[in-house]
Amino acid sequence: MFYVYILKSKKDGDLYFGYTNNLEQRLKEHNSGLVRSTKSRISLYCAYYEAYLSKGDAVKREHNLKLRAKALRQLLIRIQGSLGA
Repeated sequence: MFYVYILKSKKDGDLYFGYTNNLEQRLKEHNSGLVRSTKSRISLYCAYYEAYLSKGDAVKREHNLKLRAKALRQLLIRIQGSLGA
């Protein structure tokens, strides 16, 4: 199983998007400072995730969310309660 996830920084409220095959381990890596792009945003929590059977599908979805504003906007509207304040 592969996961596309959205992390939210408790420090500054910024969002980070990624994909992985081990969501729990990846969150630990982010919060341990092992991921360069989120190292300055610790502490992070998983605000949302989607599961996919293939890596290719997860990569396409992550790419879509990062580069297509309309897809991201639609998702954020749908999950706004999960993102907190």
